[in-house]
Amino acid sequence: MDNMDQVIYLDNNATTRVDPEVFAAMEPFFCERYGNPSSIHRFGGSVAAEIEQARCRVAELLGANFRDKDGVAAEIIFTSCGTEGDNAALNAAIAVNPDRRKVITSAVEHPGILSYCRELSRRGYETVLIDVDGRGRLDMDRLAAEIDENTAVVSLMWANNETGTIFPVCEAAELAHAKGALFHTDAVQAAGKVPINVDDSMIDFLSIAGHKLHAPKGVGALYVRRGTRFRPLIFGGHQERSRRGGTENVTSVIGLGKACEMALANLPLERAKLARLRDRLEKGILERVPDVRVNGDIENRLPNTSSISFEYIEGESILMLLDRENICASSGSACTTGSLEPSHVLRAMGLPYTAAHGTIRFSLSKYNTETEIDRVIEVIPPIIGQLRAISPYWNERRRAVGEERNA
Repeated sequence: MDNMDQVIYLDNNATTRVDPEVFAAMEPFFCERYGNPSSIHRFGGSVAAEIEQARCRVAELLGANFRDKDGVAAEIIFTSCGTEGDNAALNAAIAVNPDRRKVITSAVEHPGILSYCRELSRRGYETVLIDVDGRGRLDMDRLAAEIDENTAVVSLMWANNETGTIFPVCEAAELAHAKGALFHTDAVQAAGKVPINVDDSMIDFLSIAGHKLHAPKGVGALYVRRGTRFRPLIFGGHQERSRRGGTENVTSVIGLGKACEMALANLPLERAKLARLRDRLEKGILERVPDVRVNGDIENRLPNTSSISFEYIEGESILMLLDRENICASSGSACTTGSLEPSHVLRAMGLPYTAAHGTIRFSLSKYNTETEIDRVIEVIPPIIGQLRAISPYWNERRRAVGEERNA
């Protein structure tokens, strides 16, 4: 792509730019402080100390204040990504409760959860998907009714990656615990964007991914509440207190720790800025383009996420024309890009076919500016007009409207 420095990047729920301060914190551990943290010598031992500092920084972002006798944030396990954290949590929950054969999640979860649940179904487990309404809100009455003494784990995302809708995970955790079930939340999209305090909740497991909050790809973390029984997903050496084998991804772990430290320090200001930019984007589009809807729970969603449906046209065509303007957005989750079907999230919300196919997700970061948002508002109307001019659905609708007016 030409003029890469002029790209307007609004696909931050797919991945984020590594913060320069995060990269600077990582850099010495590539070529200077390259020791193995499991080594007995001081050269490696000093790296181990940095990993423990990063672990504490992750714990602080999540509100996990427990420290063991050595001052270690022992509730945090470093992983390779959010999907590994999701899988590890569910794997542990069913392994330590072999007599419980039921797993409950929602119909709008990330593939890291839904794919694992499909595998559990093939292995004879009962898996229940809780529905959402037209705004993406969870059916809490059905959730409460489904949790029983056979439930091993309930897993619900903190915030939806497509619409930004926030689930009442703390309330759901209480429902799970009331029946003796464990509770996991995929907080990949929420961490660093909204306040999290696991100590004030009954959450047993919580997973995050570094590349969603300006750390590198290939690193994440899983919170496991102290006292919660745990069975590793990956067996190997004694790393992560024998809960996750394999030599640590030192550079990325350091980067994740730094990113969590910065996210916590800047959360209130960045949260307000992102919401202001998101609202500016939505207002500008809604004022200039007809037959548009904003999806999700408008009053209770992530500050950076906007799911907008442009009716009667294809979202993939919108993205291609935006790309020509050096504007990056998404039609949904990056993990499902390439499918011509509407996302499972939009289908679960019951969006009409004509809206679901024309849905674009804009997801912002601290690096976006008002100038960029205004540029998107400028180019969207002609793009939508161009596509609707050749859309048989749009022209059919216009004819129907005209007939109604003349009747």
